[in-house]
Amino acid sequence: MQVLNNLKIVDAPGSPLIGDSSAPWINDLASAIFGAYNAGTGERLIQEFFLLISKKNAKSTIAAAIMLTVLIRNWRQSAEFIILAPTIEVANNAYAPARDMVKHDEELSALLHVQDHLRTITHRESGATLKVVAADQNTVGGKKAAVVLVDELHLFGKNPHAANMLREATGGLASRPEGFVIYLTTQSDQPPAGVFREKLQYARGVRDGTIIDPNFLPVIYEFPKHILDAKEHRKPENFYITNPNMGYSVSEKFLIREMKKAEEAGEAEVLGFMSKHLNVEIGLALRSDRWAGADFWVAAAVPVLTLDMLIAMSEVIDVGIDGGGLDDLLGFAAVGRDKRTRDWLIWTHAWAHPSVLERRKAEAPRFHDFEKDGDLTLSIRIGDDVADVADLVEQIEASGLLDKVGCDPVGIGAIYDAMIEREIPAEKIVAISQGWKLGGAIKTAERKLAEGGLKHGGQPLMAWCVSNAKVEPRANSILITKQASGSAKIDPLMALFNAVTLISLNPEGRGNDDFMAAIRNPIIV
Repeated sequence: MQVLNNLKIVDAPGSPLIGDSSAPWINDLASAIFGAYNAGTGERLIQEFFLLISKKNAKSTIAAAIMLTVLIRNWRQSAEFIILAPTIEVANNAYAPARDMVKHDEELSALLHVQDHLRTITHRESGATLKVVAADQNTVGGKKAAVVLVDELHLFGKNPHAANMLREATGGLASRPEGFVIYLTTQSDQPPAGVFREKLQYARGVRDGTIIDPNFLPVIYEFPKHILDAKEHRKPENFYITNPNMGYSVSEKFLIREMKKAEEAGEAEVLGFMSKHLNVEIGLALRSDRWAGADFWVAAAVPVLTLDMLIAMSEVIDVGIDGGGLDDLLGFAAVGRDKRTRDWLIWTHAWAHPSVLERRKAEAPRFHDFEKDGDLTLSIRIGDDVADVADLVEQIEASGLLDKVGCDPVGIGAIYDAMIEREIPAEKIVAISQGWKLGGAIKTAERKLAEGGLKHGGQPLMAWCVSNAKVEPRANSILITKQASGSAKIDPLMALFNAVTLISLNPEGRGNDDFMAAIRNPIIV
């Protein structure tokens, strides 16, 4: 701790020492990192550290100070230590504080050799190196680092190769018992995805006691659920909870002012502010040209809603289908009318061919997440997705509740044939006009959401699709089209609008109105 406390914070007025000017939590974190070491055996007792902290809380300074301390205190000859950054810009930001700490200290300058062009600091006696590298399969391949600090983990979530890169970068820990890895990150400004989502869920599990792992230490500065539910995280008096460096590197006045500016700019800006400065996880990425229903989507979620539950609770069901190209998702939406409340209940699913993972590499980690959630099926053979859709329609038809199946007229052929083979009545399969003619369904869905009369199971895939939807005003109507949304997928949402078009016609209940059946199969909303 003496080494770390004597490092200078160069970019602070007067270049104070860390030990004299840092908040207590930094010393607590450093004590946990350096104290979890058995000097007798050379074994690191905690091998993974996870720090989730809001922006402007001296994260880069912490990274630099910890890794310089590791370099100075290291006993292994020619050891390698890495700060792994997702981009060159982040790599430069991580390197600068470490370089400046060395250059502005005569004793450290004599001990350590700084090579700016390589973003490398070398210990002159042991030959050990501290390198700051931008993430790339070529730069991390074959590394045998004893200590790895992964900076801005949330940005790795967008990289389809991130899991392999981290595996390569941390592979050296297997033969170095003194080694460890630190994950540093702020919250993402989009729903967590990929390796970031995986590590965040694991860290929360360890924190909450649902996962037992004494070798993993999560340090997570985020609001408890009861504060979020009560919306008390928006109160300035609670900002300190996710900003432990309040009064040091981050100003309360600054946060209050930025919050007010965000509120004036709209809810999308508020969410952006809260994700970065308050560590609030984004459930739905809202944009200025978003579909109005997106504002009410998260609140409309129920704890769980499966297709079997929807069938049990409904008096009639309409189905919507959309998409299905090799570069597309095939979206399926079932909308049932609750026999007790007459609320609309939604269940969705989607299919994709593996080629989508190559053509949409930026979204590949997210697609794998949806597959793990059970909301997306990656079809190996062409035609499997169509067969699955037809099977679901057949299941609903067998329940006696199917009203109609609404499809995008484009590309309906294979799906139509598969449903006919399963003896779905042809008169129940209808084409739903797209474009401006879908405006009524769009308006109906958003009104139902606002009124609380539309419920869904909180599926992450659908939340992502809703956040992707872009609205185009046309005369006195609005459009939500795949063209406007670009590469971001909305097929399950379009399938939902197709189903809403049908159920908004108020189809007659299809029997199955046994009141006791509803009692036996309740859904809590």
